[in-house]
Amino acid sequence: MTTSTHWHSTASVADRFDAYDDLPERLMGYPAVFRALGIGTPDVRTVLDYGCGPGKVAARIADACLAGVVAADVSPRMLEIARAHRPHPRIDYRQIDSGKLTFLADDSIDAAMSCYVFINVGELPLLHEIAAEIHRVLRPGARYAVLDTNPDTTGIRFSTFRSGEPGRGYACGERRRVLLDQPDGGEPLELVDHHWPRQTYLDVLTDAGFVDLIVEEPLLTDPSALPDTAPAETIHPPFLIVTGAKQ
Repeated sequence: MTTSTHWHSTASVADRFDAYDDLPERLMGYPAVFRALGIGTPDVRTVLDYGCGPGKVAARIADACLAGVVAADVSPRMLEIARAHRPHPRIDYRQIDSGKLTFLADDSIDAAMSCYVFINVGELPLLHEIAAEIHRVLRPGARYAVLDTNPDTTGIRFSTFRSGEPGRGYACGERRRVLLDQPDGGEPLELVDHHWPRQTYLDVLTDAGFVDLIVEEPLLTDPSALPDTAPAETIHPPFLIVTGAKQ
């Protein structure tokens, strides 16, 4: 049986994940998340990046605005890479212990995001715990955004990755093989994540207390931005973005 990716202890996985060129995410995914959260507006002074990985998104937040960023992850190696490669005076890298943000007070964060976190969690109760903890630390009126690969386009070969096997259907929470391209045409990085239907995202955020839920599936509008002559991203949305607000 295929097991999930071990982000906590496998240093080589973290290093190769850092080497992955997240071009589609940079073009479509992260800009949509930033807009949805109001990053760059005066009301967003602190941003939580829950599941920050090697710090790429946290660094982009710091470059895009003057907000302070709390970048948290469960993987010591990911945080080691982030601190070494992407240090910034306004980024505070933190270790997540048992899913809890013990270093953050209630109602202390102006916006939060989780990019590629839900798909790496194989147990539904843990998703609920994550969403509840993020709800706790957000101030009233703040928004939370979840970005993952789109469960409705599983198996499609995009410019830099493929999530799931072509033509195969996946059950809720089922393990799913992911291939991420590596620099210079090297052997793709193979990961294992979990398939969560879009309703799971809506249910988890609703149960945590989030309201005004919005679903986005951005498409690429400029095909020349990707190296493929006919990138799949122009007709198939590679990402699912679900946002909600704390009352």
